[in-house]
Amino acid sequence: MSSSLNQVDAIPNPKSDKNQLPLRPKTVGFYIASVLFNLCLTAQLITVGLAHFYNPFWWTMHVWLVRGYSGLSLILLAWAYWVSFPKPIRILAVSLPCLLGLQFLTIHFQIPLPFPLAIFHPLIGFVLFYVSATLVHRIWRLLSPRSDKSNF
Repeated sequence: MSSSLNQVDAIPNPKSDKNQLPLRPKTVGFYIASVLFNLCLTAQLITVGLAHFYNPFWWTMHVWLVRGYSGLSLILLAWAYWVSFPKPIRILAVSLPCLLGLQFLTIHFQIPLPFPLAIFHPLIGFVLFYVSATLVHRIWRLLSPRSDKSNF
């Protein structure tokens, strides 16, 4: 039974399966979108550092960036199920909008606790960056399979 699940979740090599040719462009598109998302996160990390250590003006850019690219997380989520990527990739795609939602909650909601929820905002941000980078690497592995799988 597990082998049938792996066959459903696996993206076949388009060179060996002529019926699966459309998956490769969809996978490349997903890869490009995930790299764009990761670049936006990188820019957001840079702008928060600039705002904190250099000039508070950069905070506006930090906020603007998240408003601009957060919808991309929903697109990646839908795309991950549309192409039917392997389960680990779908889980990473699901976690992106969830983590962005937690980012929003920790910075905007004031719940009476002994400490502000905002203390978790940077931690969640770094987890979001890690998940995004992991997604990029996993998709890259699908697009460029190596003959030696022992390194993964």
